[in-house]
Parts: sequence; structure tokens; C-alpha cells
Amino acid sequence: MKLLKIKNLLLLAAVVFATTADAQFKQKFTAAEQQQISIATPGLFSRSDAFNVDFSLLKASEYSFPLPVGKATVRKNNSVEIVTKDGDAVKAMFDGTVRLSRKHPELGNVIVIRHRNGFETVYGNNAENLVEVGTNVRAGQTIAIVGHKDGKFYCDFSIMVNGARINPSAMIDVHSHRLHRQTLLCEKSGDYVNVSVLGDKTDIEESATDMEMDVFEKSSTFKWNLEQMEKERWAYPLPGAKVISPYGGKRRHAGVDLKTKANDEIVAAFDGVVTRSSSYYGYGNCIIIKHANGLETLYSHQSKNFVKVGDKVKAGQVIGLTGRTGRATTEHLHFETHFKGRRFNPNLIFDHTANKLQQSTITLTKNGGITSKKN
Repeated sequence: MKLLKIKNLLLLAAVVFATTADAQFKQKFTAAEQQQISIATPGLFSRSDAFNVDFSLLKASEYSFPLPVGKATVRKNNSVEIVTKDGDAVKAMFDGTVRLSRKHPELGNVIVIRHRNGFETVYGNNAENLVEVGTNVRAGQTIAIVGHKDGKFYCDFSIMVNGARINPSAMIDVHSHRLHRQTLLCEKSGDYVNVSVLGDKTDIEESATDMEMDVFEKSSTFKWNLEQMEKERWAYPLPGAKVISPYGGKRRHAGVDLKTKANDEIVAAFDGVVTRSSSYYGYGNCIIIKHANGLETLYSHQSKNFVKVGDKVKAGQVIGLTGRTGRATTEHLHFETHFKGRRFNPNLIFDHTANKLQQSTITLTKNGGITSKKN
């Protein structure tokens, strides 16, 4: 093993400078979190038994393959061996906070980063760890120097959710190093977490005309006055419906159930692009539409879907018929609203009694926050 090179010392200095600037974002971790690689993430499923992350929303600067010039191979245990050259720098995949940085009996010098999207990444077999617990890091920031073992220099990399490794191919193409621009759904089922893709993997190009301009490009907040929306830009998803099961409650219901009659027409709530149209577990026939600026709507239990992945739809366009596919005891529409990959109460947008938009202004933040204030 060669000694740490001068360039690596310079990299270390750069890391110290960058992480010092982010000191105010440091968070505390328990002793167990700082020692154990596989450990449940506190509060990850406290609000709901499921969450999703839309990776198509990330900018190029918000993702990095751990070793951009390395050759990656997926192992049977869902870890990735990324072979590279001596002295190469290991990069953080996403923004996040270092939860663990220590010597491990199997992985050698190892780092675990907890990311704001709910996932964690593990970087093992490092010659040198360059960050400490509590340090806030950026995607692409150097966190370690690759180590040597079994006659080669490589990083032992894996992705976790709630302490369990997931198949890395669900998130990245290990050969091209590219991030899949798709939405991953994480559902808690007992002691396990099921990770699946919402919608077929597709690269959808949106123009400013199709999906509007990015309102967060120049500001971290955006005020959406629902009363000022033109009538042709929105539609109640099931006209004439009544609520048979509200959002939240003891059941932690992820959406709102709306009922009219069997095979009634369901319409798109806003303009957007279809990212899922297929049967999906308890949802039955399910449709997800991606709208502007991180908003998504989900429609499920349809007897029939009329749209396919990649279709551009307009507000009010018929997309399916009410049914009882999946886990449903009666024909109805299960309707969900998501912002930046997290569910929120559809009541913030729609007045379900009047079947119209609320008379309020919604404040959206770049990091996924959403609040509502009556006008």
C-alpha cells in the first residue's frame, strides 16, 4: 500500500473547508447509529408506511457515481464492487450527512451517509476516510480514498433503506454509472421494506411549454394561488364524487377515496405526463401523472386505464374508469397527491364537498415542504 499522496492531502483540505461551511446542518446520531452499518432509520415511516422518491427531479450536480472512472460489478449480496486505480477519490452519491465513519472488521474503513431522500449509501474498503460523523456532504464531494485488497483497488459500495441493502440496479445502471430517472416506491411490510419502480423506466423530455418553467430555479419557495388557476388548467379527478374514506386518520390512509358509480370516468387533475399505467399490488390498476415542479397525482383501483406511460395529458382528460381492482371492497377512486416524492393531504388542493379547488394559497419549498393558507 502506498502512502497517502500529496494530492490526497489537498483533497482532505478541500473536504474540511467544504464541510466546515455546512457545520450548521450537522445532526446527531445515537451511539448505535455510529457503530452499526445496518440499522433502522428513525422516523422514516412515522407518517406513512410508504414513501417514494422521484429521481427525475434531480439536477446533474445532485448525483455522482462513487468512483466515476471505476468498473462496477454487482455481487450476490446486493453490494457493488467498483474497481479503480490507486489514490482515486471516493465521492458521495447524493447530498446527505455522515452517520458512520469507522473501521469495520469486514469492510475496513467504512462510511455510511444518510441522505435526505430517505436512502443511505455505504462506502467500504477505504484507505482513508476523509469525513467524520455528523458532517454534511454534497453529491460528488470527496469523502474517502479508495483502498487496496486482494490485489486490486476498489470500493465496496451498497445502497440501503431502513438498514437493509437494496438491489442497486433499481436506482443506477452500474455499467454506464447513470442514475435511473424514475420514481422508486418504498413500502414497509412488517420488518421488511419493498422497493419497486413506479411506472416503467423511461426518459421523458419535458419542454417549458409542456411542463412549465422550473419555479425553483431562482427562488427556494413558490406561492401557488389556487383561486388564480384558469379553469382549463385543472379538473376534479372524479366529478360528482363523495368522500367515503378521508386522508390520514388511524388507518394512516395515504390518499382519499372517492365514489360515484362503477365504470365512471376519471380525469387528470392537471396537465402532465403519465409515468405509470399498470397493475400494482394493492393499488390494482394504477396511474401516476407527473405535473410541473415536483407535483404528482396517483389514481388507482380502475377497471380500465386509458393512458400509457409517456402520454402527455391535459387537465380534464379521461384517463380511466372507476373499478375495484387491487385491495378494494367497492368501486371507487383512490386518489393521492405527492410533492417531491412525499405524500400530502389532497384536501390542501381540493374541496371535496364542492368538487373544486380550495380558496387558498399553497407555499411550496424546493426541499419538499408544503403549507396552505386560506385566501
